[in-house]
Amino acid sequence: MNWHGVKAIYAFEMERTRRTLMQSIIGPVISTSLYFVVFGAAIGSRIQQVDGISYGAFIVPGLVMLSLLTNSISNASFGIYFPKFTGTIYELLSAPISMFEALLGYVGAAASKSLILGAIILATAGFFVPLQIAHPFLMVLFLLLTCISFSLFGFIIGIWANNFEKLQLIPLLIVTPLVFLGGSFYSASMLSPFWQTVTLFNPVLYLISGFRWSFYEISDVSLGVSLAMVLVFLTACLLIVSWIFRTGYHIKK
Repeated sequence: MNWHGVKAIYAFEMERTRRTLMQSIIGPVISTSLYFVVFGAAIGSRIQQVDGISYGAFIVPGLVMLSLLTNSISNASFGIYFPKFTGTIYELLSAPISMFEALLGYVGAAASKSLILGAIILATAGFFVPLQIAHPFLMVLFLLLTCISFSLFGFIIGIWANNFEKLQLIPLLIVTPLVFLGGSFYSASMLSPFWQTVTLFNPVLYLISGFRWSFYEISDVSLGVSLAMVLVFLTACLLIVSWIFRTGYHIKK
């Protein structure tokens, strides 16, 4: 294992975050704070509680997941796409480092950035609502699995994309709507029976539901199902990445 190569890629990606601090950290934190102001204050004044939890506190897990998913995907996809765009990917391919080691560097950095952002957003949330975490270990586990899974997903998007439009296509048109419709700002029990059934086909529902359970021990689906869905998604991403490495899809062709 070429740990020097992994460390070099990881350090380069983390340094890129420092250079783009406003876009990478400050921007998402400000956006999340605005969500608290708009949804927590405006809508929260009309919806006092959801399942016995104040509305402002109820939306915290959903807001954290919204930021984690979008930033994990964007960080990982841009990290591997930019070398393709500039042509420096060939330097990476000719270096004494395997694609698996490159994957560790890129995905590790993207997941680290998302974890840092998630921690900052949780700390920020404490200024707006009284925050309680019933199961800290489980919360951290969901954070880790989510960051790693969607960083892998972002890596796949970065490999697949051959222009900047495709790089933003899936996050904007698929992932973000799924997050908003996955119970970020409401409980699925508030929907009619038909839409409750439809919502069960949204994979993001299971992420948010399990993550919310670690805070308040309330969820739309069981904790076991939520963990299983996260692991299934992680496994699927690993299998796709393995296929990409075997075939050289959009890397060597």
